[in-house]
Amino acid sequence: MSFKLRFAVGAILLVGFASGLVGAQDAKPVAAKKTVADQPMKPVQEDPDLPRVLLIGDSISIGYTVAVRANMKGEANVIRPLMNCGPTTRGIDNLEAWLGEGKWDVIHFNFGLHDLKHVGKDGKSLVAVEASNSRRQVTPEDYRANLQKLVDRLKQTGAELIWCSTTPVPEGARGRNVGDSVEYNAIAAEVMEANQVAIDDLYTFAKEHKRKIQKPADVHYTAAGSAILGAEVAAQIRKALKSKAE
Repeated sequence: MSFKLRFAVGAILLVGFASGLVGAQDAKPVAAKKTVADQPMKPVQEDPDLPRVLLIGDSISIGYTVAVRANMKGEANVIRPLMNCGPTTRGIDNLEAWLGEGKWDVIHFNFGLHDLKHVGKDGKSLVAVEASNSRRQVTPEDYRANLQKLVDRLKQTGAELIWCSTTPVPEGARGRNVGDSVEYNAIAAEVMEANQVAIDDLYTFAKEHKRKIQKPADVHYTAAGSAILGAEVAAQIRKALKSKAE
């Protein structure tokens, strides 16, 4: 075979190979864009044929919101305030805005980790428990009174209410005492039982699984941990929806 012929054949093969590469690249699936349903702090498009669920809570609930939506896809519209709901004091100030004008079928709510956290002079910023002049953001007495006010208003919605117990404070977590969740959960349990509000005992669930779901020395959870919490929360909401339908 002459040089010119070998060169022509080689060129044809090279073009064909390059074309194959382009075709293979074009055939690769395009990564799906994230939707608002994947973003807990963005509004979602509701399905008018599905019941409405409101999640109220701090960064722990923000972490499991997407998982709850995923677990309840096709079953319910899962909505949350587009903010960290913080302590009970913030709840009292913002509850009307969070409830809005629409009808709610289930409201799953929690306050606690911000109430029991230690704050400095400004009454908001997290500080070490041993810091001078540190105090809990909301005292146990005020926590009880605030919860009662919140429950009184939530009951007026006619929704099935689910109180979510506050998740554990692990050793080494800054600005919070280990065991304070237990103290505040006991107060909340008394309020909820007196008002016949169902309790999602996420504290016990999280404590039993803490080694595989919670970050070390941190009140927060890993992404996988939040997904596990979300599945558990969804299961409790599903029970409430079933009860409401009966």
